[in-house]
Amino acid sequence: MTAHPAASPAPAPRGITPQGPWLSPGVVVITGIQAAGKSTVAQALAERLPRSVHLRGDGFRRNIVGGRAAMTPDAHEEALAQLRLRHRLTALCADEYARAGFTVIVQDILLGEHLTRMTTDLTTRPLAVVALLPAPETVAAREAGRPKTAYGPDWSVADLDRLLREETPRDLGLWLDTSRQTVSETVDTILDRAWTEGAVA
Repeated sequence: MTAHPAASPAPAPRGITPQGPWLSPGVVVITGIQAAGKSTVAQALAERLPRSVHLRGDGFRRNIVGGRAAMTPDAHEEALAQLRLRHRLTALCADEYARAGFTVIVQDILLGEHLTRMTTDLTTRPLAVVALLPAPETVAAREAGRPKTAYGPDWSVADLDRLLREETPRDLGLWLDTSRQTVSETVDTILDRAWTEGAVA
């Protein structure tokens, strides 16, 4: 009797297949506080799309070598000016990538009026906003497990969480409690709901 090799395990399901607007140029803005999972989710989402860009807004802050002004709760005029510059540059680059035919996943900390301004700075349509809103204790646990430190004497998890929950327009975009979701589950949710619940006119 001839032995047959064991069958290979079936590949793990990839999740939702991008369709509709995901296959055309557009911009999706992902916001959330530090350690909310923005970078990981944005990268995973971009990797699921056929023609995509992951644009990190913080890169424009880090490009400033001399004279960089840190954002603090009592930020002075120069820090706010640099923050607005960072946001304008992000929007300009996102629009250019979209004009070149890419779906752009913009990822940055956009709280309060800054999120609203970003949606007006961006001229590309379709445009969607997704806010990642894991519980503060989940964020604190993630922060403790990361090699880099995002929080310090100027900002705490509670400070930024309050700014997002209480001072950012909740009627703008798709807001997701990702406390109990895997990255893949969050990406599936975004693929399924961003262009309906998160679309910006």
